[in-house]
Amino acid sequence: MLSIMMLHRGVIRNLVLGSILVLFSSCSNPLAWPESPLYNFNPAEFDSSHGYDLDSVMKDLVGHYAHYDVVAYEDTTTRTTMRTFVISYGFTDLYLEDGKLMQSDRFVHAEQKLSQKNATSVFNEKSVQAIKPKVQEVELSYKDGKWHIHRPATPSLLGIDGDPSKPLSTDPNDPKLTDPDEDGNPGVTVKLSVGKYFSGEIYITRREIFSNYLTLNSDGTLTGYVVDKSEQFVVGASKKILNQPSNSLQHPDIGLSPLILVPINKDIDTREELMEIRDELFPEEPGFY
Repeated sequence: MLSIMMLHRGVIRNLVLGSILVLFSSCSNPLAWPESPLYNFNPAEFDSSHGYDLDSVMKDLVGHYAHYDVVAYEDTTTRTTMRTFVISYGFTDLYLEDGKLMQSDRFVHAEQKLSQKNATSVFNEKSVQAIKPKVQEVELSYKDGKWHIHRPATPSLLGIDGDPSKPLSTDPNDPKLTDPDEDGNPGVTVKLSVGKYFSGEIYITRREIFSNYLTLNSDGTLTGYVVDKSEQFVVGASKKILNQPSNSLQHPDIGLSPLILVPINKDIDTREELMEIRDELFPEEPGFY
């Protein structure tokens, strides 16, 4: 799950890049959030033909899924508030291992929508694909006529090595810094621009901490939302004005951070193949008014 200075999800669950910045201090007022929820899932009650036995439901859930999530962030550290949607695409696989239902995620592409006109941020696909969430056992529960699937948070690091269970390092010269996008700069590089008048780069590290809350629908899709509590640190920038901390947090309205998993053929496993059928699987990407 990505926001302008954070790489997700986010979830990049995605990869989230928050916004720093004095760069946007002189921008106009931010555009308004769209109406929440972004999408009305209204999941039907679980199809009883699948059975209510936990083991049977776990077997039904096994499969290869196209992954789409949106995470809404807001940064109030700047003079002008920056709102961001980070939209992540990838694949989620659910499989059984020793009687447990396991979830594996892989991200392949991300988009970012900013609430300031003419302001953009860009990161290459290597940055998105460098996010490596841990394989995690998911928890199933049956309530109010529906099966619910919860993926607990499993911290992972991006742009730095170390122990992901510990807080993110705030040392810009930490010897454990890495270069996952292979551009010669520490951490992950984010390219920023405001119209034709300003451009630059920031270099960040991330401690990804996200969890999923999903409901099983009668058509086999899974819909719900993402909770992101990731940490980020700016280790450097191409220009002094960009080398500043940011505090971009997920918007508390979960209706602005939806997650959709759609079962697909296991042979579809590349970015190009997924984006080719994107409009068949997922709703239109959100934007600001």
